[in-house]
Amino acid sequence: MLSPSTSGANALSTVVIYSGGMDSYTVLHRAIKEGLEVHALSFDYGQRHSKELNVAKAVCKQHNIPHQIVDIRAIQGLIDNSALTNSDVSMPEGNYAADNLHTTVVPNRNMILLSLAIAKAVNIGAARVDYGAHGGDHILYPDCRPEFVHAMNHVAGIANFDPISLHAPYLELSKADILRDGLAMGLDYRDTWTCYEGRDLACGKCGSCHERLAAFAANNVADPLAYEITSAQANH
Repeated sequence: MLSPSTSGANALSTVVIYSGGMDSYTVLHRAIKEGLEVHALSFDYGQRHSKELNVAKAVCKQHNIPHQIVDIRAIQGLIDNSALTNSDVSMPEGNYAADNLHTTVVPNRNMILLSLAIAKAVNIGAARVDYGAHGGDHILYPDCRPEFVHAMNHVAGIANFDPISLHAPYLELSKADILRDGLAMGLDYRDTWTCYEGRDLACGKCGSCHERLAAFAANNVADPLAYEITSAQANH
């Protein structure tokens, strides 16, 4: 855990950036297990669909977790060269690789979202911001890499009179490791959405579905979500 001094802030309170996906879902419950007062924060930045946000809202309502969805769609025109923010850009399929899924990179996304989450933490007197960067994203997303997280943690410590600690508990771990931790906590992953598409069933073909299914396979557990096609079928 990265932790500058937190004088003036409530060390028992954290803001969790919660997308509704399985990584942030695990981070959210890990913070709850720590006994922290958790404030979930989600963002509508003009992403391709709102299914994750709806899942996040339902989970927070079910568990009585304070939850705020911030509408920042006004910036969509600044970040619309990504397949995740522009439906006119074809969604790539297959496993995570820099030459395959580069069109899913949203420019500067985590710096934007972390900046807003840090502001909320200062505003409510929380000491920490949690987010789900993990080792599996390092190949593709620069804003999930350790050097970025450490740099943002430094900035969070000096940008306000009350320093905030940036906490990325899975920074060096894989999605399979995240899932293993969540299963040990007894979490139900039917309460998550990972697919880049927003249809009734997960597509099973996009990179996000491939990575999720591989994590479940690595843990010898069946994914509770239903798919249009499994990654094994997609590879044939």
